Order: sequence, then C-alpha cells, then structure tokens
Amino acid sequence: MKKYVGGIVSAVLFACMVLPALAADLNPMVARSVETVESQLGDLSKIAGGKKIGVLVITLANPYWTEMKKRYEEWAHQMGVTVEILAAPTEGDLKSQLDTLETMVAKGYDAIVVTPMDPFNLIPGILKANEKGIPIVCSGPAVDAKALKDAGGHLDGWISATFLDQGRLAAEDMVEKLGEAGGSVAIIEGIPGAGQSEARKRGASEVFEKAPQVSIVSVQPGKWNRNLAFDIATGLIKANPGLRGIYCANDVMALAAADALLAAGKREGVLIYGTDFIPEAREAIRARKLQGSTTFSQAAWTRGALVFALKLASKASDLPDRLDIPILLATPDNISDFDGWK
Repeated sequence: MKKYVGGIVSAVLFACMVLPALAADLNPMVARSVETVESQLGDLSKIAGGKKIGVLVITLANPYWTEMKKRYEEWAHQMGVTVEILAAPTEGDLKSQLDTLETMVAKGYDAIVVTPMDPFNLIPGILKANEKGIPIVCSGPAVDAKALKDAGGHLDGWISATFLDQGRLAAEDMVEKLGEAGGSVAIIEGIPGAGQSEARKRGASEVFEKAPQVSIVSVQPGKWNRNLAFDIATGLIKANPGLRGIYCANDVMALAAADALLAAGKREGVLIYGTDFIPEAREAIRARKLQGSTTFSQAAWTRGALVFALKLASKASDLPDRLDIPILLATPDNISDFDGWK
C-alpha cells in the first residue's frame, strides 16, 4: 500500500459544544462568507461534540490542499473535535484515493468528508461507508449521482462552490479588459473529466463564445501540473503570436503560463488568470504577474464542512441537501481587500 500524508488535530471533547464565535479581526469578506454558509446550516446554538471526523482531500502535494488542511485544523482546535486529514500522494491517483477512503471507513469515524478526484472513483468506498452507517459529505466536485444510485449508495450531504462561476468570473474580467479590440484567447484546463476542471472550462468558454471580438484558439489539458502547463503555454505563444489571454483552471498552471511567456519574452500584453488564490498567486497579482484569480473562503468552506459533518453525526434533521459557497475574483484593483484572506 502506498504511503499517505495527513495530520491529526485533537482537543478536549465535550458532551455538547457551542460553535465558537468568529474572531473580531477576521477579514470582513471572510466573515461574510462564513455567515452566508452558516445561514444554510439550520440551528447552530449547540452542536454535539465528542466526535471524530475524517477528511479526505486530493493531495497535499498541491499548496491549495495544504492550505485547506490548515483551515480544517484551525476550526477543529476551536471546536474541540478530533479531525484526521488524509490524502493520496499525487493528483490523479484514483486508486490510491479510493484505498485511503476504504481505510478510513474501517477506522469508524463518526462522519467523513470526501473530495473526489473524479465523479466515479470513490463510489466503492462510499458504499462501504453506507453499509457501516457512517455519514458521508461530498466536499467540492460532485460524485456522479446516477452511478452512485445505480450502485445502491447515497451521499448524506454535499458542500460545493459553483465551479462554473470560477471560470465565468475570470473570463468576464478578461473580456472587459480586452475591450472592443478583443483578440485570441486560450484555456488550460486541469484533468479532463474532473468535475471542477470541466465546470471552470465551461464557464470560461461560454463567456468567450458570447463575446464576438474574442476567439478561442486552444483548449488543452494541463492536468494541474506546473511543468506541463509551462510547456503548453510555450507552445501556445509560438503558434499564436497575437495571443491576448489565457485562463487556467488553477493557479499553479497560471503561474507556469506566466513564467513561460516571460521566458519567451512574450509576457507583455497577455492577460493571465487562474483559480484558487493560493499564496503564490496573491503575490503574483500584487506584482501584476497575474491579472486575477477566482476564489472562495477556505475558512468558510472548512467550517461549513465540519459543522455539516457534526450535525449529520448527531442525526440533525434541519440540513440542506447542498451547502453553497460564495465565489469572488481577486485582481490587482481589489487585492488589498483580501489582506488576511483565508
């Protein structure tokens, strides 16, 4: 079995627990995102403590997921619950992620939060959790509902952003900045078939296709990989000397695209956007190396996921089928508003 990476946070456990108040110094946009999430979660006056929650993310080799791990740990410490965060070694390792989930089911958590790599890979593990009566919350990209139902399984909840809006917001800002002159643009997607990648690509594509002054010259899979995205961007600028914009389905690829164009001496005049707003992207936006990144509050997401899981473990009946997270766009014009963003 392959080695997995993760972390455990433990704190004093209580028979029941009042949800900790938001810190007074929390970034106002983060606070509003948390409030929007909590407004969907029903009665929060008391949440049953004494629970152990398992969280399965995609890979801690990606800085986005290491930041998510930190946010889970911060809330777990404040809430006085035990959280174990596990991940597959690399992006796209479908079997390893399933193996990890099946190991987690055997550990007997009170609830499990999962982020699937694709719509199908975790279905066998979800079925095992169903058999043991362990509530499962899907966090992020959707598990294929029909395939899961056909297999005789179910999810107990879903927390997600509208990933299509991530691509849409970036593309709308790009089109606005290109103005009437427009020009040719390209999209570097993640892993083909991955839910968040497909939605972001579709959101951006729909905006570009509706803008008569803009033409999409290329859509290629960067597979979330920095080196591959660098090579794709290098080829793009050679094949399309008049390229005016690139939308990438995550920041790692957007940063690589910017580096590729700089190395080719073609960075000037090309607008590059990413998604996730990882720390390196924040600095790149401040320096105008990137023109933007779409994001949601990881603090709001992880708090919502943990509360969702705790309420399911306590058999609460006032929960939504889906918990929605607000999407925002960070640009050089509003980057100061994101000081303290998490």
